[in-house]
Amino acid sequence: MATQPTFAPKTVQEIRPSRRGPLLETGSHVAVVGAGAFGGWTALWLLWSGFRVTLIDAWGPGNSRASSGDETRVIRSTYGANETYFNLNVRAIELWREQQQRWNKSLFFNSGVLWFCYEEAPEMIEATLPFMKNHGMEYTYFTPEEAIKRYPHINTNDLHHLVLDPYGGYLKARESCQAVNEVFVRGGGIYLNKLAKPNPLANGRLGSLALSDGTELKADAYVFACGPWLGKLFPEILGDIITCTKQEAYYLGVPANYTHLFDTMPAWIDLDGEDFYYGIPGNAYRGFKIGVDKRGESFDPTTGERIFNQEVLAKARAFMAHRFPALQNAPLVESRVCPYENSADGNFILDTHPEAENCWFLGGGSGHGFKHGPALGEMAAEIISGKRDLEELFRMR
Repeated sequence: MATQPTFAPKTVQEIRPSRRGPLLETGSHVAVVGAGAFGGWTALWLLWSGFRVTLIDAWGPGNSRASSGDETRVIRSTYGANETYFNLNVRAIELWREQQQRWNKSLFFNSGVLWFCYEEAPEMIEATLPFMKNHGMEYTYFTPEEAIKRYPHINTNDLHHLVLDPYGGYLKARESCQAVNEVFVRGGGIYLNKLAKPNPLANGRLGSLALSDGTELKADAYVFACGPWLGKLFPEILGDIITCTKQEAYYLGVPANYTHLFDTMPAWIDLDGEDFYYGIPGNAYRGFKIGVDKRGESFDPTTGERIFNQEVLAKARAFMAHRFPALQNAPLVESRVCPYENSADGNFILDTHPEAENCWFLGGGSGHGFKHGPALGEMAAEIISGKRDLEELFRMR
């Protein structure tokens, strides 16, 4: 979950012509570094497209250090006036449904997303309405009085209204990454549980990867989709573009006599301007999840300890006691630290290395990327293979 990406106007000097990369012949070997939501789905789509693919990850798909770890993620289409992300998420929802049915594994829980609105016309929601109507996916609006009848466990006294997006919900995160990897390997892909680093460039190309066991891996093209480690692997290019911050999520134990209300309610997002909270009540039976989306302190995804900040937790608990009074004394049963791999403007990055056309960067999830995984992987496979033009919005600025 994250706030809406920003879109700064570009000068003429900043605009590079969109072009296709070199067309990869079917059967070419592609190495993908990073088995999270971006890398795993991209590797799978490349495999489905007829390429030989090696997927590499230092700690494994959905591991506890990764941005794609933890139990669950919100999936929502609401992106204000940005139609690119809206359409990408519509495609993602379609693919989540298709693949979980094919794999006979529940990954997408269509519980809906409930927005807590303090203003009469919050731009984040209102600017999305034309896209919702175009796709036949309209929201349901509730006054505070109407909402309290449907959700008696929510305090609506300080809200102008509530909005339900019935098409969203939540996804299983860690399990999804592992499921994608399993399908990838069963389909003939090669997975390596190793650390990979790029070797020096030569003649405008990346020739190989150095692996942690002392061996090298050579491929025709390379995709680095390694989340918060992208800036560390390519500091001169991405060091100022990709940053990593510490975001916290907490799991509160719901009173037994309230589980029937909380476990069946939608995921939710609070639009308060000061602190940005979101939550997943059912959350795969791990407790009532509350995420703090306000950007935290700088964080090292390799060496950083996953210990929550007491002050951040105290503010989150005060909010929860206000919004969900039954949770005022709810115990903290678990906590997580999620490394947010932020791009400078909140947009995804899908572009080539400026000095090596066979080397690709795929990242900038910025706290809102996980849900797009299957659709972004599909797009990335088409662009990397040269079958589709680069998406200008995702170019490096």
